[in-house]
Amino acid sequence: MSAVPAAEAQHSWAVERPGPIETRPLARIARRTAAPGPGDLLLRVEACGVCRTDLHLAEGDLAPRRPSTVPGHEIVGRVVAVGEAVTSFRIGDRAGGAWLRGTCGKCRYCRAGRENLCPWSTYTGWDEDGGFADMALVPAAFAYPLPEIRDAASLAPLLCAGIIGYRALRRSALPEGGRLGIYGFGASAHLAAQVAVAEGATVHVLTRSARARELALSLGAASAGGAYERPPEPLDSAVLFAPVGDLVPVALEALDRSGTLAIAGIHLTDIPSLNYERHLFQERDLRSVTSNTRQDGRDFLALAERIGIQVTVSPYPLGRADQALADLAAGRVNGAAVLVPD
Repeated sequence: MSAVPAAEAQHSWAVERPGPIETRPLARIARRTAAPGPGDLLLRVEACGVCRTDLHLAEGDLAPRRPSTVPGHEIVGRVVAVGEAVTSFRIGDRAGGAWLRGTCGKCRYCRAGRENLCPWSTYTGWDEDGGFADMALVPAAFAYPLPEIRDAASLAPLLCAGIIGYRALRRSALPEGGRLGIYGFGASAHLAAQVAVAEGATVHVLTRSARARELALSLGAASAGGAYERPPEPLDSAVLFAPVGDLVPVALEALDRSGTLAIAGIHLTDIPSLNYERHLFQERDLRSVTSNTRQDGRDFLALAERIGIQVTVSPYPLGRADQALADLAAGRVNGAAVLVPD
């Protein structure tokens, strides 16, 4: 294991008292830099994306699994130390830490290539501290090598917003050349939309934000309307990125026969009653999306480079992480919020 700057203090944000964002659930703290375990990387954080899941954790929609957890699971960093068992990374490498942090590797889901459903899976910024910090520990087996040709801030959203958007797109069973509806247009949606357009789909975006509608059209969407509006044509598939249960029947009703709606978020407000004939009949499907596999991550990162995906970033200094979450909650972020060193 390489030497760790043990005297160095790590500055972080932790969820001290989950609650509405206006109650300031995040607190700035200082901790001693930890040494990596045998299979870990210690990263000096270059950038960390701000995900809606971080907001759910801060506000208590996602129950904390440990006290004073440091959020953040879209981590781009430089390896400054490696555990003694690590052979896949060296000091100075650029590496990414993502939401999925660990699995058992032995259960029926892991053996079947569905590790995202592992009952013993663990998550960065929920089970262990994440990237709202100067330094972050990441298991090497769940880290991604990252290219040097992109700046860190534009890479960070790819590590969750991009990966989970990619899985949601695949879960929506979008046929070749199909018609896709995207409900909500934040960090994840603006990346998934580019994948769909690159693969030949016609994309219709439905979102409350006028700025987001403008962004959608600039990225190749065929139309952009209000969240509750009817798309201009029936949809083969739809992905719900907004954590708003009221939009589920809206999206289902917009589907053509045999269409599929995939719900991308980890948290959703209650879904209203569905009418079988209007919303589900004619073999419409409703699917959830749960985390991702490492193969999803590898596939998406390779695809993102191949198609030259554009990442719209709203940067914040690490010292304003609480403001970044507040802006995300209020819908003031265009594209993806990303924390960068102070």
